[in-house]
Amino acid sequence: MPSHGSLTKAGKVRSATPKIEPKPRRSPIPRHKRRVNYLRRFVYAKPAESAGRR
Repeated sequence: MPSHGSLTKAGKVRSATPKIEPKPRRSPIPRHKRRVNYLRRFVYAKPAESAGRR
């Protein structure tokens, strides 16, 4: 079975690529954002508020 390139070149590209620092995040991490939404909607919600939505 033919290969898609020689094995002598394997792994060379990543080491040759210059390292770029990540940009600072503007919004919170998605997992954290979901947790904040959950807390706001269900944990800290007032009972009278959520009763009328059903």
